[in-house]
Order: sequence, then C-alpha cells, then structure tokens
Amino acid sequence: MPTAKDFRLPDVGEGLTEADIVGWSVGPGDVVEVNQIIVEIETAKAVVELPSPYAGVVTAVHAQEGETLEVGRPLITIEVADDEPAVPPATATPPAPVTPTAAAAEAPEEQTALLVGYGPRGSRPTRRRPPRATATAPEPPATSPAPPAPRPAAKPPVRKLAKDLGVDLATVTPTGPGGVISREDVRRAARDDVEPPAGAEADGRTRGETRIPIRGLRKHTAAAMVTSAFTAPHVTEFITVDITETMRLREVIAARREFRGVRISPMLFMAKALMLALRRTPQLNAGWDEQAQEIVLKHYVHLGIAAATERGLVVPNIKDADLLSLRDLAGAIASLATTAREGRTTPQDMAGGTITLTNVGVFGVDTGTPIINPGEAAILAVGAVRRMPWVVADHAGERVEPRWTTQLALSFDHRIADGQQGSQLLADIAAVLREPGLALL
Repeated sequence: MPTAKDFRLPDVGEGLTEADIVGWSVGPGDVVEVNQIIVEIETAKAVVELPSPYAGVVTAVHAQEGETLEVGRPLITIEVADDEPAVPPATATPPAPVTPTAAAAEAPEEQTALLVGYGPRGSRPTRRRPPRATATAPEPPATSPAPPAPRPAAKPPVRKLAKDLGVDLATVTPTGPGGVISREDVRRAARDDVEPPAGAEADGRTRGETRIPIRGLRKHTAAAMVTSAFTAPHVTEFITVDITETMRLREVIAARREFRGVRISPMLFMAKALMLALRRTPQLNAGWDEQAQEIVLKHYVHLGIAAATERGLVVPNIKDADLLSLRDLAGAIASLATTAREGRTTPQDMAGGTITLTNVGVFGVDTGTPIINPGEAAILAVGAVRRMPWVVADHAGERVEPRWTTQLALSFDHRIADGQQGSQLLADIAAVLREPGLALL
C-alpha cells in the first residue's frame, strides 16, 4: 500500500526559523522524483530551490506562494510506494549544487532526512499520475479539460522582485533569452500598473501607493542593523587620502600578462591595504561574545564585501582573504560580486565574516557612517575616487596639482577597540594606499 510522507520545511542554514514561499514547481497530482526541484523559498539570507526527498505522487501542498512558513512545518505531502526509500541512496550523484545541502525536518517518528543537492532544475518533465484501472463499464469520451497554464520562466530574484512590486508574472511579457522574464520586464510591468495613461492629469486620483511587505532579506537586514546600531557603541573616523601612486600601480598591474582578463579595481587595493593593516592591529578583526563576556580575536580574515542587489543588501565574505595573493583576491572579489548580482549568494557565503568593506563610492558618494555588520568589530567604507587639487610637498617645495583622492570611513565597536587602535588601523590603510611600496615593509 502507498504511504503518505510529509516533507517539512528544513532549516537551510544558520538556525533560520522561517521562509517565504516564492513559487511551486509542482502541484497535487504531479509525479515527482528524488532530487526534482519542487519549490523555491526565500529565507532571510538567500533564495533556495528545494528538491524532493521522495519519489511519488504529490497529494497536497501546505503553503501558498507568498506565504511565510515556519521551519519544521509540513511543506508538501507525497504518496510513495512501500518499497520507496525514505532518502536517496548514499551512492546517488546529486545535481551540481548552487546552494548548500540541508537537513529536512521529518515527522517525530522518522529519522531526519538529508537532502541532496539544491541544484538546477532537472530535465525530467513533471508527469501526471495515470488513472487507476476500474471494473466499471467505460464511459463515453468527454472533452479533456484545458491543460494548466505553463509557469512563467523567471529566475528566483526576479520572482522575488515581482512579489515585492505586486506584479503577476503571468501578465508580464518576457524579453530575455529563451522567453525568460527579466528584472526590467517586471519593472516595466510595475510602472504600467501605477503610471497614469498619457494625457491623464497627475493628481491624487490617478497616483497611488505601493506597499511592500517586509519579509525575507529586507526583514533580516532591518533587524540586524537595529541590533547593531543600538548594541555596539559605534565610533566612526574619517581620512582623505592621496592615492595617485596606487592608481599608477593599478595601471602597471593591469598591463601584466598574469592579470590579463582580471578586473583590477581600486577596491582590490583597498581590500589588500586592509589585510595588511590588520596584521598590526588585529584587535579590529574580532567579535564580542555577550554571553561569555569575552572579546573573540579571530586569527583568520573572512572579508565581507557589501553588495547591493535586487533583494537588498547582502554581505558575502571571502574566506581567508588574508592568505590570498593579489590576483586571487581580485578573482574572489569579482566572483563574489557576480554571484550576488545573479541572486546566487548562499547562507554559507554570508556566514562567519570577521570584518567588512563597503564601497559607497560606486554611487558617487564621498563618504558615510557605515553600521557594523553584527558579530564583527569594524567596517570600512570607501568613497568615490576623484581627481582633486592637492598640495604636493617634496624636495622642490610645495605645489598644487590634480591628484587621485578618496575618503575612507572606519566604524568600529568601542567595546572591542579604543580610539588608538581604530585610528592606527585607519592610518595604516591610508599609508599603504598613499605609498604602495610600504607593503614591502
């Protein structure tokens, strides 16, 4: 006899307690296979595709798109054959993963199942369960019902954007390759919904409001920033630096054969200068353990890079960034940025950061007072790189000439470091950028 199995919402990383349902790939009556993607969920940190741990027939889904479900609650019920294993065999080869595996919370009487590979959608089509054979006389043929509309093709971040803007993807005209809906398609549909028709008077009757639910990443970010701002006593210090020599070094390095095809941005040198400065002031690469009342010095640097995405701000980090060569660090920064833009940043990518670098200059902003990423001791903001008049002093005297400059802002937790340590770190970063040859010392 077939047995109904409940697949409960798993914790896909770092003790998350809930997730939003972005979209279902299956419904009641569909036949699914082990590792077939059945649903997209959005946690506080990432959009994740969940595969089925069972092969069988879907009998019920327990949450609708847009609904928030707690970890451990039933997600879907699948009817499996008695001889169907509860989990895939240990020798099974999972699809190429794009997000980490997670333990599925099963019913209390069952053993926790380990999901295999949150990977790309398989090529197997969804199949409908064949009708059971009966002994009754055949009925006259009836007109077959119309098949269900195909699910609009869109990547998870685009689905999230559509949900936030209140856009029904079924009404969006796709312009992406292969008929995939793009972010701009969704934005265009949102504008069409709220903009008055041509010639209409722009008054209170034609203009409206859009309400965006605070969920997922935005909800997590808001809570984290409030906690950090009102828990850690922030101190922010600023310095304006002449980085002309660093910009010259950038040109020299970019022309070298081993750096061909690698993006050499000013941020690369900011990151490297921060790594070097932390060697002399390691107290800023630390955390505060409130429960133990201890400062935790980290003997490794997992460098967080703040990235603005369609889903909001994410801060993935480069593991052991202090051990990387300049070329490897450049590749890691580029890869991290691409992954974030495509919405493929995983919870593990954002876990364990020790210090953060944020580039406000990319928006043309000179400086700011960044809020420390929770669990860390400091964050460095880099302003816009500009040509500015600068007083240059050398053996020939003083003169004013155009120089490449930027402003740095360092916020640090005054519980962990005092003003001397924070000032020392910022001054050392500036010194390396001013005279890159100092890195040899």
